[in-house]
Amino acid sequence: MGSGQREPGQPVAVFGAYGHTGRFVVAELAARGFVPVPSGRNAKALEELAEEHGLESRTASVEDPASLDRALAGTVAVINCAGPFASTTGPVIEAALRAGIPYLDVAAELEANLDTFGLYRERAREAGAVIVPAMAFFGGLGDLLVTAAMGDWAEADEAHIAYALSSWHPTPGTRLSGAVSRERRGDHRLRYSGGQWERLTGQAPTTQWAFPEPMGTRQVIGEFTMADVITVPQHLSIPEVTTYMTVEAVRDVAAPHTPAPAAADESGRSDQTFLVDAVVRAGGAERRVTAVGQDIYAVTAPLVVEALERVLTGRTKAVGVASAGEMFDAPDFLRALAPHITPA
Repeated sequence: MGSGQREPGQPVAVFGAYGHTGRFVVAELAARGFVPVPSGRNAKALEELAEEHGLESRTASVEDPASLDRALAGTVAVINCAGPFASTTGPVIEAALRAGIPYLDVAAELEANLDTFGLYRERAREAGAVIVPAMAFFGGLGDLLVTAAMGDWAEADEAHIAYALSSWHPTPGTRLSGAVSRERRGDHRLRYSGGQWERLTGQAPTTQWAFPEPMGTRQVIGEFTMADVITVPQHLSIPEVTTYMTVEAVRDVAAPHTPAPAAADESGRSDQTFLVDAVVRAGGAERRVTAVGQDIYAVTAPLVVEALERVLTGRTKAVGVASAGEMFDAPDFLRALAPHITPA
């Protein structure tokens, strides 16, 4: 455990800073006393963002390793917000390893997350590096909730993470990442069952989920596989991990004409709300941790910046590639997220 203290004004590279989520991350970093260093391939968008916040931007591209080295020079960490992550995680992780700085990303792409764990686990551990993938609403939050629900259990029979979104207006980045994932996965969907990832064809099942009141029982798509199905089994002994999404939200995100999120307050957050219900079961016993909040994209910023804060102050429990629940004290982390995310 570290001292919990850090120097104010530390520079943090944000790759893909001008994207929808990247802008929230830049604002959150600045609010917490960091100096964001916006980076990415679009020089014009970078320039506009940098001017708006009074920052220095650095143009960089994943095809040009030297440009990434320049973007990360002198920074204490990098947060990768640039999807599709299938093409950005590898090059940005490599640049972070060369620079000797921590890497965090907000990837919800299942294949990109599997690649990060599979390709970098040994190298990162040997280098004493810290790499935290999927430190976002999908992947990070669900993993923290399940880990907190486990408490003193060393293992469980099954974990279920059910999402109730008031609506799901996808960003262009979500649409692009989804398209890339589908391209890599083909007609298959991923399921974690019997302690392994399975590729299935056919429709995901529709079922019902009893959310806490006042929401109550809702129709959900079962096996609607989100990044938690990758992050949770990396460190918890649970052979069955399933995620669910309310039917209306699935319809929203699948429809080609659903608009992007619209700002509803001065911080740029949309008025879309969420409830995440995490349940673990072992030998007939059940434990549950539930969280609510507003705007699944905006809330990724406090999640990833809180993670960064803990990495830089040594409040970590692992070295190498680790998801949120393995890297951090999950109950303490969740408490620190208030008022962005609160218990239901």
